[in-house]
Order: sequence, then C-alpha cells, then structure tokens
Amino acid sequence: MAKGDDSPTAPVLVIGLGRFGSAVAKSLVRLGHDVLAVDERADVVQKFAGDFTHVVSADTTDTEALRQIGAEQFRRAVVGIGTDIEASVLTVLGLSDLGVNEIWAKAISGKHAAILERVGATHVVRPESDMGKRVAHLVTGTMTDFIEFDDGFAIARTRTPQVACAKSLEQSALRSRYGVTIVGVKTRGADFTYARPETVISQSDELIVSGPTNKVEVFCALP
Repeated sequence: MAKGDDSPTAPVLVIGLGRFGSAVAKSLVRLGHDVLAVDERADVVQKFAGDFTHVVSADTTDTEALRQIGAEQFRRAVVGIGTDIEASVLTVLGLSDLGVNEIWAKAISGKHAAILERVGATHVVRPESDMGKRVAHLVTGTMTDFIEFDDGFAIARTRTPQVACAKSLEQSALRSRYGVTIVGVKTRGADFTYARPETVISQSDELIVSGPTNKVEVFCALP
C-alpha cells in the first residue's frame, strides 16, 4: 500500500462503516481497489470482515491509532463518520496531519462541512442534501437527471425545448442566448452523440446540458 501508488485502482482507506461508508467501500471493491475499512465498533468490524480486503477496529480520533493502522501510507481516504461530529473532525485532522493527500469526508450540515474543510478535508460530501436537491429537480418533470458541483456548475439531462427544435445548434445559438452548452444528444433508438455546431435537434431528442446551475435550471424549464 505504498503512498506513491496513484494508479486508478490504488488502495483506499475508508473510516466509518455506517450506510454511507460501507456503500462507498463496497463500490470501491467492485471497482478493483484494495480497501482498508475501519470502524471503532467491534460488532461492525466483524459484520464486514468478509467484504473488504482488510477490516480493523480503531479509534481514529487518535492520531497514533491512525499511524498504527498505516493511514499515512494511503493517498486517498474516505471519512464516513456523520453523526459524531467531533469524531469526524478529529479523524480528518489526524489524516491531514499524517499527510494523506485526498480526504473525502461526509458532513451532515453546512457548519460541519465548513469545519471539515478548515481542518484538512479536500472534498466534503453531503449525501442527504445533495440527493434532496437532485430529487427536487427530477420531480419537476423537466429533467431526467441532474448533477450539481460545488462551484455552482451543473449537468442535466432534459427534453428538447421548442426554441431548439428542428435547428442546428449553431442556428439556435443556445450558448449565447441562455449561457448553457449542449454537450450531447440522445436520439430515441440511436446511440448518444457528442454535440457539434451542425447537430440538428429534434423534439424527441434528449439533451445533455452543462453550465452555471441557475442557467441550466432556466433552460431546462423552457417549454
């Protein structure tokens, strides 16, 4: 588990085996990663003993305990501790002190997220909040998928609005008029294709749209 390993299947340290942490760890295993899974609770460690490459019990709020399990050897770590904010923050702080390059951490509130970022988390995830926003967009019926990034940028999958029907992308000038980029087009019964200026869009097509979140929302709401 050399720290210099930056390959696509490099080993990952996952701390906290609740619903979020265990789901991340299982997905990493399916993707071909070795996973060192850690939880303070002995019964949880026993439950997942056969699921991951290595499963250990440790108090990860203690930097020395992190050192004993070899945390400093990992380039990437995921902290799935959510409800115990103190344990979450101290674990991230310990990983940062040990020089772990990428620390992904779960937060349960905006304040929790801000603290995690200040003590060394390089990526903060708020699963409930992120999923809630995504479902809200899907419920409106104007999108079939929606992903928002931290910097106010979004990608959505949506049906074709009337302003784009039977025109090439160059003719409809959607980027200059609405501030969005059409990344790709999915025609029913055909493969996904990357959008080009000469691409002509029909009413039955689905579009992959990217741009600032507010502009993507406005575009996808067009009739």
